Amino acid sequence: MGRIQRALLSVSQKDGIVEFAKALHTLGVQLLSTGGTATLLQAAGVPVVAVSDYTGFPEILDGRVKTLHPRIHGGILAKRETPAHQTALATHGIEPIDVVVVNLYPFAEVIARPEVSREEALEQIDIGGPTLVRAAAKNFQSVAVIVDPADYAPVLQEIHTTGVVSPERRWHLAQKAFAHTAQYDALIAAYLAQDQPPWQLDGNPGRPDGVTFPQTLTLTFSKVQDLRYGENPHQAAAFYRDRLGSGLSLAQAQQLQGRALSYTNLLDVNAALGLILEFPELPACCIVKHTNPCGVGLGDTLVEAFERARDCDPVSAYGGIIGVNRPFDGAMVRATRGLLVEAIIAPGFTEEALSGLQRRENLRLLALPTLGTMSPSPYEVRNIAGGLLLQARDAQSWDPVQLQVASTRQPTPDEWTSLQFAWRVSKHVKSNAIVLARAGQTVGIGAGQMSRVDAVKLAAMKALLPTAGTVLASDAFFPFRDGIDEAAKVGVTAVAHPGGSIRDGEVAQAADEYGLAMVLTGIRHFKH
Repeated sequence: MGRIQRALLSVSQKDGIVEFAKALHTLGVQLLSTGGTATLLQAAGVPVVAVSDYTGFPEILDGRVKTLHPRIHGGILAKRETPAHQTALATHGIEPIDVVVVNLYPFAEVIARPEVSREEALEQIDIGGPTLVRAAAKNFQSVAVIVDPADYAPVLQEIHTTGVVSPERRWHLAQKAFAHTAQYDALIAAYLAQDQPPWQLDGNPGRPDGVTFPQTLTLTFSKVQDLRYGENPHQAAAFYRDRLGSGLSLAQAQQLQGRALSYTNLLDVNAALGLILEFPELPACCIVKHTNPCGVGLGDTLVEAFERARDCDPVSAYGGIIGVNRPFDGAMVRATRGLLVEAIIAPGFTEEALSGLQRRENLRLLALPTLGTMSPSPYEVRNIAGGLLLQARDAQSWDPVQLQVASTRQPTPDEWTSLQFAWRVSKHVKSNAIVLARAGQTVGIGAGQMSRVDAVKLAAMKALLPTAGTVLASDAFFPFRDGIDEAAKVGVTAVAHPGGSIRDGEVAQAADEYGLAMVLTGIRHFKH
Protein backbone atom coordinates (compact mmCIF):
# COMPACT_ATOMS: atom_id res chain seq x y z
CA MET A 1 0.00 0.00 0.00
CA GLY A 2 1.49 3.34 -1.11
CA ARG A 3 1.10 6.65 0.62
CA ILE A 4 -2.54 7.59 1.30
CA GLN A 5 -3.69 9.96 -1.45
CA ARG A 6 -7.46 9.68 -1.69
CA ALA A 7 -10.33 8.88 0.66
CA LEU A 8 -14.06 8.41 0.16
CA LEU A 9 -16.30 9.55 3.04
CA SER A 10 -20.02 8.74 3.16
CA VAL A 11 -21.50 8.22 6.62
CA SER A 12 -24.89 8.18 8.31
CA GLN A 13 -23.36 8.31 11.80
CA LYS A 14 -21.52 11.60 11.59
CA ASP A 15 -19.85 11.68 15.01
CA GLY A 16 -16.25 12.78 14.56
CA ILE A 17 -16.35 12.86 10.76
CA VAL A 18 -15.62 16.60 10.45
CA GLU A 19 -12.53 16.36 12.66
CA PHE A 20 -11.37 13.23 10.82
CA ALA A 21 -11.83 14.86 7.41
CA LYS A 22 -9.99 18.01 8.48
CA ALA A 23 -7.06 15.93 9.69
CA LEU A 24 -6.94 13.96 6.41
CA HIS A 25 -7.02 17.19 4.42
CA THR A 26 -4.15 18.56 6.50
CA LEU A 27 -2.17 15.42 5.63
CA GLY A 28 -2.70 16.11 1.90
CA VAL A 29 -5.40 13.51 1.29
CA GLN A 30 -8.00 14.31 -1.40
CA LEU A 31 -11.54 13.81 -0.10
CA LEU A 32 -14.47 12.46 -2.09
CA SER A 33 -17.90 12.59 -0.49
CA THR A 34 -21.62 12.21 -1.10
CA GLY A 35 -24.92 13.80 -0.13
CA GLY A 36 -25.30 14.88 3.46
CA THR A 37 -21.71 14.07 4.36
CA ALA A 38 -20.40 16.38 1.61
CA THR A 39 -22.79 19.14 2.69
CA LEU A 40 -21.65 18.84 6.31
CA LEU A 41 -17.96 18.91 5.42
CA GLN A 42 -18.33 21.85 3.05
CA ALA A 43 -20.22 23.79 5.73
CA ALA A 44 -17.30 23.12 8.08
CA GLY A 45 -14.84 24.48 5.53
CA VAL A 46 -13.35 21.14 4.53
CA PRO A 47 -12.57 20.94 0.78
CA VAL A 48 -14.31 17.92 -0.75
CA VAL A 49 -15.03 16.68 -4.25
CA ALA A 50 -18.62 15.55 -4.69
CA VAL A 51 -18.83 11.99 -6.00
CA SER A 52 -21.21 13.14 -8.73
CA ASP A 53 -18.57 15.61 -9.95
CA TYR A 54 -15.86 12.97 -9.74
CA THR A 55 -17.84 10.39 -11.71
CA GLY A 56 -19.52 12.86 -14.05
CA PHE A 57 -22.86 11.21 -13.26
CA PRO A 58 -25.49 12.82 -11.00
CA GLU A 59 -27.16 11.23 -7.99
CA ILE A 60 -30.49 9.81 -9.18
CA LEU A 61 -33.63 8.17 -7.81
CA ASP A 62 -33.75 10.40 -4.73
CA GLY A 63 -30.17 9.48 -3.85
CA ARG A 64 -30.67 5.73 -4.22
CA VAL A 65 -27.90 5.66 -6.85
CA LYS A 66 -24.78 7.74 -6.28
CA THR A 67 -21.67 5.63 -5.62
CA LEU A 68 -22.54 2.63 -7.83
CA HIS A 69 -20.13 3.67 -10.60
CA PRO A 70 -17.00 2.08 -12.19
CA ARG A 71 -14.87 5.12 -11.35
CA ILE A 72 -15.64 4.55 -7.66
CA HIS A 73 -15.52 0.78 -7.46
CA GLY A 74 -12.65 0.45 -9.92
CA GLY A 75 -10.62 2.77 -7.72
CA ILE A 76 -11.43 0.65 -4.66
CA LEU A 77 -11.13 -2.86 -6.10
CA ALA A 78 -8.03 -2.49 -8.25
CA LYS A 79 -5.06 -4.50 -7.01
CA ARG A 80 -2.15 -2.13 -6.73
CA GLU A 81 0.43 -4.86 -7.43
CA THR A 82 -1.32 -6.19 -10.57
CA PRO A 83 -0.06 -4.46 -13.76
CA ALA A 84 -3.23 -5.27 -15.73
CA HIS A 85 -5.36 -3.55 -13.07
CA GLN A 86 -3.14 -0.47 -13.13
CA THR A 87 -3.37 -0.37 -16.93
CA ALA A 88 -7.18 -0.55 -16.73
CA LEU A 89 -7.26 2.35 -14.27
CA ALA A 90 -5.08 4.46 -16.53
CA THR A 91 -7.10 3.58 -19.63
CA HIS A 92 -10.36 4.65 -18.06
CA GLY A 93 -9.06 7.62 -16.09
CA ILE A 94 -9.75 6.06 -12.71
CA GLU A 95 -7.83 7.18 -9.63
CA PRO A 96 -7.10 4.71 -6.78
CA ILE A 97 -9.09 5.21 -3.57
CA ASP A 98 -7.01 4.29 -0.54
CA VAL A 99 -9.41 4.84 2.37
CA VAL A 100 -13.17 4.19 2.45
CA VAL A 101 -15.11 5.59 5.41
CA VAL A 102 -18.70 4.37 5.38
CA ASN A 103 -21.34 3.49 7.93
CA LEU A 104 -24.79 2.44 6.89
CA TYR A 105 -28.31 3.83 6.95
CA PRO A 106 -29.73 3.59 10.51
CA PHE A 107 -31.97 0.60 9.82
CA ALA A 108 -31.85 -0.72 13.40
CA GLU A 109 -32.74 2.65 14.92
CA VAL A 110 -35.63 3.18 12.49
CA ILE A 111 -37.28 -0.20 13.01
CA ALA A 112 -36.99 0.26 16.79
CA ARG A 113 -39.62 3.00 16.55
CA PRO A 114 -43.00 1.41 17.35
CA GLU A 115 -44.84 3.51 14.77
CA VAL A 116 -42.51 2.84 11.83
CA SER A 117 -44.18 1.58 8.66
CA ARG A 118 -42.84 -1.17 6.45
CA GLU A 119 -42.25 1.37 3.68
CA GLU A 120 -40.17 3.57 5.98
CA ALA A 121 -38.15 0.55 7.06
CA LEU A 122 -37.48 -0.55 3.48
CA GLU A 123 -36.18 2.92 2.60
CA GLN A 124 -33.52 2.49 5.29
CA ILE A 125 -32.01 -0.54 3.57
CA ASP A 126 -28.64 0.72 2.36
CA ILE A 127 -27.42 -0.54 -1.02
CA GLY A 128 -24.44 1.56 -2.01
CA GLY A 129 -22.97 1.61 1.48
CA PRO A 130 -22.59 -2.17 1.97
CA THR A 131 -21.25 -2.43 -1.59
CA LEU A 132 -18.53 0.11 -0.83
CA VAL A 133 -17.69 -1.53 2.49
CA ARG A 134 -17.46 -5.03 1.03
CA ALA A 135 -15.39 -3.86 -1.93
CA ALA A 136 -12.91 -2.06 0.30
CA ALA A 137 -12.76 -4.94 2.79
CA LYS A 138 -12.18 -7.45 -0.01
CA ASN A 139 -9.21 -5.41 -1.20
CA PHE A 140 -7.81 -4.78 2.29
CA GLN A 141 -4.28 -5.43 0.99
CA SER A 142 -4.54 -2.01 -0.68
CA VAL A 143 -7.46 -0.21 0.97
CA ALA A 144 -8.33 0.71 4.56
CA VAL A 145 -12.06 0.56 5.31
CA ILE A 146 -13.53 2.28 8.37
CA VAL A 147 -17.07 1.59 9.59
CA ASP A 148 -16.66 2.65 13.23
CA PRO A 149 -15.79 6.22 14.35
CA ALA A 150 -13.72 4.65 17.15
CA ASP A 151 -11.16 3.76 14.47
CA TYR A 152 -10.64 7.33 13.24
CA ALA A 153 -7.96 8.21 15.80
CA PRO A 154 -5.68 5.14 15.41
CA VAL A 155 -5.89 5.30 11.61
CA LEU A 156 -5.00 9.00 11.66
CA GLN A 157 -2.08 8.31 13.96
CA GLU A 158 -0.65 5.74 11.54
CA ILE A 159 -1.11 7.98 8.49
CA HIS A 160 0.45 10.90 10.32
CA THR A 161 3.42 8.81 11.43
CA THR A 162 4.08 6.65 8.36
CA GLY A 163 1.88 7.97 5.55
CA VAL A 164 0.10 4.61 5.31
CA VAL A 165 -2.23 2.33 7.24
CA SER A 166 -0.39 -0.76 8.45
CA PRO A 167 -1.24 -4.21 7.02
CA GLU A 168 -2.21 -5.42 10.50
CA ARG A 169 -4.72 -2.59 10.97
CA ARG A 170 -6.15 -3.00 7.46
CA TRP A 171 -6.72 -6.70 8.23
CA HIS A 172 -8.43 -5.81 11.51
CA LEU A 173 -10.57 -3.15 9.81
CA ALA A 174 -11.62 -5.59 7.07
CA GLN A 175 -12.76 -8.15 9.64
CA LYS A 176 -14.73 -5.47 11.41
CA ALA A 177 -16.25 -4.29 8.12
CA PHE A 178 -17.49 -7.73 7.08
CA ALA A 179 -18.96 -8.26 10.56
CA HIS A 180 -20.69 -4.88 10.18
CA THR A 181 -22.33 -5.72 6.84
CA ALA A 182 -23.15 -9.28 7.93
CA GLN A 183 -24.98 -7.99 10.98
CA TYR A 184 -26.75 -5.36 8.90
CA ASP A 185 -28.02 -7.93 6.39
CA ALA A 186 -28.98 -10.33 9.18
CA LEU A 187 -30.99 -7.57 10.84
CA ILE A 188 -32.87 -6.89 7.61
CA ALA A 189 -33.53 -10.59 7.03
CA ALA A 190 -34.81 -11.02 10.59
CA TYR A 191 -37.04 -7.96 10.28
CA LEU A 192 -38.57 -9.17 7.02
CA ALA A 193 -39.03 -12.67 8.46
CA GLN A 194 -41.11 -11.34 11.35
CA ASP A 195 -43.12 -9.13 9.00
CA GLN A 196 -43.84 -11.65 6.25
CA PRO A 197 -46.96 -11.22 4.13
CA PRO A 198 -49.49 -14.00 4.73
CA TRP A 199 -48.79 -15.65 1.38
CA GLN A 200 -45.11 -16.13 2.22
CA LEU A 201 -45.28 -17.57 5.70
CA ASP A 202 -43.09 -20.62 6.34
CA GLY A 203 -44.65 -21.52 9.66
CA ASN A 204 -47.03 -24.33 10.46
CA PRO A 205 -50.46 -23.46 9.00
CA GLY A 206 -53.47 -23.65 11.23
CA ARG A 207 -51.71 -23.22 14.57
CA PRO A 208 -54.28 -21.96 17.08
CA ASP A 209 -51.87 -19.35 18.50
CA GLY A 210 -51.05 -17.97 15.06
CA VAL A 211 -47.30 -18.24 15.72
CA THR A 212 -45.14 -18.88 12.68
CA PHE A 213 -41.41 -19.53 12.36
CA PRO A 214 -39.23 -18.68 9.35
CA GLN A 215 -37.60 -21.46 7.35
CA THR A 216 -34.23 -19.77 7.86
CA LEU A 217 -33.63 -18.20 11.26
CA THR A 218 -31.39 -15.13 11.14
CA LEU A 219 -30.16 -13.71 14.43
CA THR A 220 -28.12 -10.59 14.97
CA PHE A 221 -26.57 -9.60 18.28
CA SER A 222 -24.03 -6.99 19.39
CA LYS A 223 -21.72 -7.49 22.34
CA VAL A 224 -22.69 -5.40 25.34
CA GLN A 225 -19.81 -6.46 27.55
CA ASP A 226 -17.47 -9.23 28.57
CA LEU A 227 -18.66 -10.82 31.79
CA ARG A 228 -16.70 -11.50 34.93
CA TYR A 229 -16.97 -15.22 34.15
CA GLY A 230 -19.51 -17.84 33.11
CA GLU A 231 -21.33 -20.37 35.26
CA ASN A 232 -17.96 -21.15 36.84
CA PRO A 233 -14.79 -19.05 37.13
CA HIS A 234 -12.94 -21.20 34.58
CA GLN A 235 -15.56 -20.41 31.90
CA ALA A 236 -15.34 -17.15 29.94
CA ALA A 237 -18.61 -15.44 28.99
CA ALA A 238 -20.03 -12.35 27.31
CA PHE A 239 -23.43 -10.61 27.12
CA TYR A 240 -24.92 -9.80 23.70
CA ARG A 241 -27.85 -7.55 22.88
CA ASP A 242 -30.54 -8.54 20.39
CA ARG A 243 -30.29 -5.91 17.66
CA LEU A 244 -33.81 -6.62 16.35
CA GLY A 245 -35.64 -6.79 19.66
CA SER A 246 -37.57 -3.63 20.48
CA GLY A 247 -38.97 -4.91 23.76
CA LEU A 248 -37.64 -4.85 27.29
CA SER A 249 -33.93 -5.66 27.38
CA LEU A 250 -31.42 -6.11 30.17
CA ALA A 251 -29.00 -4.35 27.82
CA GLN A 252 -30.91 -1.17 28.72
CA ALA A 253 -30.11 -1.60 32.41
CA GLN A 254 -27.52 0.73 33.88
CA GLN A 255 -25.15 -0.74 36.45
CA LEU A 256 -24.80 1.93 39.12
CA GLN A 257 -22.30 0.17 41.37
CA GLY A 258 -20.82 -3.19 42.29
CA ARG A 259 -18.58 -5.86 40.84
CA ALA A 260 -18.63 -6.78 37.18
CA LEU A 261 -21.57 -8.99 36.26
CA SER A 262 -21.14 -12.71 35.79
CA TYR A 263 -23.10 -15.10 33.61
CA THR A 264 -25.09 -16.45 36.54
CA ASN A 265 -25.82 -12.94 37.81
CA LEU A 266 -27.54 -12.10 34.55
CA LEU A 267 -29.45 -15.39 34.46
CA ASP A 268 -30.78 -14.72 37.96
CA VAL A 269 -31.52 -11.06 37.21
CA ASN A 270 -33.40 -12.15 34.10
CA ALA A 271 -35.45 -14.61 36.16
CA ALA A 272 -36.24 -11.90 38.71
CA LEU A 273 -37.24 -9.49 35.96
CA GLY A 274 -39.69 -11.94 34.42
CA LEU A 275 -41.28 -12.63 37.80
CA ILE A 276 -41.85 -9.05 38.93
CA LEU A 277 -43.37 -8.21 35.55
CA GLU A 278 -46.22 -10.56 36.53
CA PHE A 279 -47.41 -8.13 39.20
CA PRO A 280 -47.67 -4.55 37.88
CA GLU A 281 -50.68 -3.70 40.03
CA LEU A 282 -48.97 -3.76 43.45
CA PRO A 283 -45.49 -3.26 44.88
CA ALA A 284 -43.79 -6.63 44.29
CA CYS A 285 -40.52 -8.19 45.36
CA CYS A 286 -38.90 -11.49 44.49
CA ILE A 287 -35.68 -13.06 45.69
CA VAL A 288 -34.08 -15.41 43.19
CA LYS A 289 -31.39 -18.06 43.61
CA HIS A 290 -30.14 -20.23 40.74
CA THR A 291 -32.95 -18.86 38.52
CA ASN A 292 -35.67 -20.09 40.91
CA PRO A 293 -37.61 -17.82 43.24
CA CYS A 294 -37.00 -18.56 46.90
CA GLY A 295 -39.62 -16.00 47.87
CA VAL A 296 -42.18 -13.70 46.26
CA GLY A 297 -44.23 -11.07 48.05
CA LEU A 298 -46.78 -8.36 47.32
CA GLY A 299 -47.60 -5.51 49.65
CA ASP A 300 -48.98 -2.04 50.11
CA THR A 301 -45.34 -0.91 50.30
CA LEU A 302 -42.14 -2.26 48.81
CA VAL A 303 -40.80 -3.02 52.28
CA GLU A 304 -43.88 -5.10 53.06
CA ALA A 305 -43.46 -6.97 49.76
CA PHE A 306 -39.77 -7.61 50.52
CA GLU A 307 -40.45 -8.88 54.03
CA ARG A 308 -43.03 -11.31 52.70
CA ALA A 309 -40.61 -12.55 50.04
CA ARG A 310 -37.73 -12.93 52.51
CA ASP A 311 -39.80 -14.66 55.18
CA CYS A 312 -40.74 -17.44 52.77
CA ASP A 313 -37.17 -18.81 52.82
CA PRO A 314 -34.64 -16.53 54.55
CA VAL A 315 -31.91 -19.19 54.41
CA SER A 316 -32.06 -19.48 50.61
CA ALA A 317 -32.46 -15.71 50.28
CA TYR A 318 -28.89 -15.28 51.55
CA GLY A 319 -26.70 -14.47 48.54
CA GLY A 320 -29.67 -14.10 46.20
CA ILE A 321 -30.87 -11.55 43.66
CA ILE A 322 -33.60 -9.07 44.58
CA GLY A 323 -36.04 -7.83 41.98
CA VAL A 324 -38.59 -5.08 42.68
CA ASN A 325 -41.10 -3.28 40.48
CA ARG A 326 -40.98 0.08 42.28
CA PRO A 327 -38.03 2.44 42.87
CA PHE A 328 -35.68 1.15 45.57
CA ASP A 329 -35.71 3.67 48.43
CA GLY A 330 -34.13 4.35 51.81
CA ALA A 331 -36.69 2.22 53.62
CA MET A 332 -35.66 -0.76 51.48
CA VAL A 333 -32.00 -0.12 52.28
CA ARG A 334 -32.80 -0.39 55.97
CA ALA A 335 -35.06 -3.43 55.47
CA THR A 336 -32.38 -5.36 53.56
CA ARG A 337 -29.59 -4.57 56.03
CA GLY A 338 -27.92 -7.78 57.22
CA LEU A 339 -28.96 -9.80 54.17
CA LEU A 340 -26.18 -10.67 51.72
CA VAL A 341 -27.44 -9.77 48.25
CA GLU A 342 -25.57 -10.28 44.97
CA ALA A 343 -27.59 -7.83 42.88
CA ILE A 344 -30.72 -5.70 42.89
CA ILE A 345 -32.74 -4.84 39.79
CA ALA A 346 -35.28 -2.04 40.07
CA PRO A 347 -36.88 0.67 37.93
CA GLY A 348 -34.59 3.09 39.75
CA PHE A 349 -32.89 3.99 43.03
CA THR A 350 -33.54 7.08 45.11
CA GLU A 351 -30.62 9.29 46.15
CA GLU A 352 -31.09 8.11 49.72
CA ALA A 353 -30.91 4.49 48.58
CA LEU A 354 -27.76 5.05 46.53
CA SER A 355 -26.11 6.81 49.45
CA GLY A 356 -27.07 4.03 51.85
CA LEU A 357 -25.96 1.24 49.52
CA GLN A 358 -22.53 2.73 48.78
CA ARG A 359 -21.11 0.92 51.79
CA ARG A 360 -22.00 -2.40 50.17
CA GLU A 361 -19.43 -1.82 47.44
CA ASN A 362 -19.66 -5.31 45.94
CA LEU A 363 -23.44 -5.16 45.60
CA ARG A 364 -24.47 -4.78 41.95
CA LEU A 365 -27.24 -2.23 41.38
CA LEU A 366 -29.08 -2.39 38.07
CA ALA A 367 -31.53 0.36 37.15
CA LEU A 368 -33.99 -0.41 34.35
CA PRO A 369 -36.30 2.62 34.00
CA THR A 370 -38.38 0.99 31.23
CA LEU A 371 -39.19 -1.98 33.47
CA GLY A 372 -42.87 -1.20 33.78
CA THR A 373 -43.48 0.17 30.30
CA MET A 374 -42.17 -2.42 27.83
CA SER A 375 -42.83 -6.08 27.16
CA PRO A 376 -40.15 -8.75 26.79
CA SER A 377 -39.35 -10.29 23.42
CA PRO A 378 -42.10 -12.64 22.22
CA TYR A 379 -39.55 -15.40 21.55
CA GLU A 380 -37.04 -17.48 23.49
CA VAL A 381 -33.95 -19.13 22.05
CA ARG A 382 -32.09 -22.07 23.56
CA ASN A 383 -29.04 -23.79 22.14
CA ILE A 384 -28.68 -27.54 21.92
CA ALA A 385 -25.93 -29.66 20.37
CA GLY A 386 -25.63 -28.59 16.75
CA GLY A 387 -28.58 -26.23 16.70
CA LEU A 388 -31.06 -23.90 18.33
CA LEU A 389 -34.59 -24.20 19.66
CA LEU A 390 -36.93 -21.27 19.13
CA GLN A 391 -40.26 -20.98 20.91
CA ALA A 392 -42.88 -18.37 21.64
CA ARG A 393 -42.40 -16.97 25.13
CA ASP A 394 -44.83 -18.29 27.76
CA ALA A 395 -47.05 -15.22 27.95
CA GLN A 396 -50.12 -17.12 29.16
CA SER A 397 -51.20 -16.91 32.74
CA TRP A 398 -54.38 -16.98 34.79
CA ASP A 399 -57.20 -17.07 32.22
CA PRO A 400 -60.70 -16.90 33.79
CA VAL A 401 -62.24 -18.20 30.56
CA GLN A 402 -60.43 -21.55 30.88
CA LEU A 403 -60.92 -22.07 34.61
CA GLN A 404 -62.97 -25.08 35.65
CA VAL A 405 -63.78 -26.07 39.22
CA ALA A 406 -63.24 -29.84 39.41
CA SER A 407 -64.13 -30.27 43.09
CA THR A 408 -67.48 -30.30 44.82
CA ARG A 409 -66.51 -27.26 46.86
CA GLN A 410 -66.01 -23.89 45.19
CA PRO A 411 -62.97 -21.84 46.25
CA THR A 412 -63.68 -18.99 48.65
CA PRO A 413 -62.94 -15.41 47.48
CA ASP A 414 -59.68 -15.44 49.49
CA GLU A 415 -58.69 -18.78 47.96
CA TRP A 416 -59.34 -17.45 44.46
CA THR A 417 -57.01 -14.52 45.15
CA SER A 418 -54.32 -16.77 46.59
CA LEU A 419 -54.63 -19.31 43.77
CA GLN A 420 -54.14 -16.63 41.14
CA PHE A 421 -51.04 -15.33 42.93
CA ALA A 422 -49.56 -18.83 43.34
CA TRP A 423 -50.30 -19.73 39.74
CA ARG A 424 -48.54 -16.63 38.39
CA VAL A 425 -45.48 -17.49 40.49
CA SER A 426 -45.48 -21.14 39.39
CA LYS A 427 -44.86 -20.09 35.79
CA HIS A 428 -41.38 -18.92 36.85
CA VAL A 429 -40.37 -21.99 38.86
CA LYS A 430 -38.40 -24.80 37.21
CA SER A 431 -40.40 -27.96 36.59
CA ASN A 432 -41.64 -29.97 38.30
CA ALA A 433 -42.90 -26.95 40.22
CA ILE A 434 -45.14 -26.58 43.26
CA VAL A 435 -45.94 -23.29 44.98
CA LEU A 436 -47.61 -23.01 48.38
CA ALA A 437 -48.95 -19.53 49.05
CA ARG A 438 -51.47 -17.31 50.69
CA ALA A 439 -52.57 -13.98 49.26
CA GLY A 440 -49.53 -11.93 48.38
CA GLN A 441 -46.91 -14.30 49.84
CA THR A 442 -45.23 -17.54 48.88
CA VAL A 443 -44.94 -19.98 51.78
CA GLY A 444 -43.06 -22.90 50.23
CA ILE A 445 -41.61 -23.58 46.77
CA GLY A 446 -40.69 -26.99 45.39
CA ALA A 447 -38.60 -26.57 42.24
CA GLY A 448 -36.88 -28.76 39.69
CA GLN A 449 -38.01 -32.13 41.00
CA MET A 450 -38.20 -35.28 38.92
CA SER A 451 -41.54 -36.32 40.44
CA ARG A 452 -44.47 -34.08 41.26
CA VAL A 453 -45.17 -35.66 44.64
CA ASP A 454 -41.57 -34.93 45.65
CA ALA A 455 -42.07 -31.31 44.55
CA VAL A 456 -45.05 -31.11 46.94
CA LYS A 457 -43.01 -32.65 49.76
CA LEU A 458 -40.14 -30.25 49.08
CA ALA A 459 -42.41 -27.20 49.08
CA ALA A 460 -43.83 -28.27 52.46
CA MET A 461 -40.40 -29.11 53.84
CA LYS A 462 -39.00 -25.71 52.79
CA ALA A 463 -41.89 -23.83 54.40
CA LEU A 464 -40.91 -21.96 57.56
CA LEU A 465 -44.26 -20.19 57.72
CA PRO A 466 -47.45 -22.05 58.67
CA THR A 467 -48.79 -24.10 55.77
CA ALA A 468 -52.28 -24.56 57.23
CA GLY A 469 -54.72 -22.56 55.12
CA THR A 470 -52.39 -22.17 52.15
CA VAL A 471 -53.24 -22.87 48.54
CA LEU A 472 -51.16 -24.88 46.09
CA ALA A 473 -50.36 -24.24 42.43
CA SER A 474 -48.79 -26.89 40.23
CA ASP A 475 -47.22 -26.06 36.86
CA ALA A 476 -48.57 -29.28 35.33
CA PHE A 477 -51.21 -31.88 36.10
CA PHE A 478 -51.02 -34.41 38.93
CA PRO A 479 -50.44 -37.86 37.41
CA PHE A 480 -51.57 -39.52 40.64
CA ARG A 481 -53.51 -38.53 43.73
CA ASP A 482 -50.41 -38.80 45.96
CA GLY A 483 -49.60 -35.13 45.47
CA ILE A 484 -53.03 -34.18 46.81
CA ASP A 485 -52.58 -36.54 49.75
CA GLU A 486 -49.33 -34.78 50.66
CA ALA A 487 -50.89 -31.35 50.23
CA ALA A 488 -53.77 -32.21 52.53
CA LYS A 489 -51.32 -33.38 55.23
CA VAL A 490 -49.85 -29.88 55.53
CA GLY A 491 -53.18 -28.05 55.57
CA VAL A 492 -53.58 -26.92 51.96
CA THR A 493 -57.21 -25.90 51.33
CA ALA A 494 -57.27 -25.26 47.55
CA VAL A 495 -55.32 -26.47 44.53
CA ALA A 496 -54.82 -25.17 40.99
CA HIS A 497 -53.35 -27.33 38.25
CA PRO A 498 -53.83 -27.55 34.48
CA GLY A 499 -55.62 -30.88 34.33
CA GLY A 500 -55.29 -33.20 31.37
CA SER A 501 -54.27 -36.43 33.08
CA ILE A 502 -56.16 -39.68 32.54
CA ARG A 503 -56.48 -39.69 36.35
CA ASP A 504 -57.99 -36.20 36.69
CA GLY A 505 -61.12 -37.82 38.10
CA GLU A 506 -59.18 -39.67 40.80
CA VAL A 507 -57.25 -36.50 41.68
CA ALA A 508 -60.46 -34.49 41.98
CA GLN A 509 -61.99 -37.25 44.08
CA ALA A 510 -59.01 -37.01 46.46
CA ALA A 511 -59.63 -33.29 46.77
CA ASP A 512 -63.26 -33.96 47.65
CA GLU A 513 -62.25 -36.50 50.30
CA TYR A 514 -60.21 -33.79 52.04
CA GLY A 515 -62.70 -31.00 51.43
CA LEU A 516 -60.25 -29.16 49.18
CA ALA A 517 -61.32 -26.86 46.37
CA MET A 518 -59.69 -27.74 43.05
CA VAL A 519 -59.43 -25.56 39.96
CA LEU A 520 -58.30 -26.75 36.54
CA THR A 521 -56.57 -23.90 34.71
CA GLY A 522 -56.26 -25.49 31.29
CA ILE A 523 -52.75 -24.01 30.96
CA ARG A 524 -49.48 -25.84 31.58
CA HIS A 525 -46.33 -23.95 32.62
CA PHE A 526 -43.41 -26.35 32.16
CA LYS A 527 -40.11 -24.52 32.54
CA HIS A 528 -37.01 -26.54 31.72
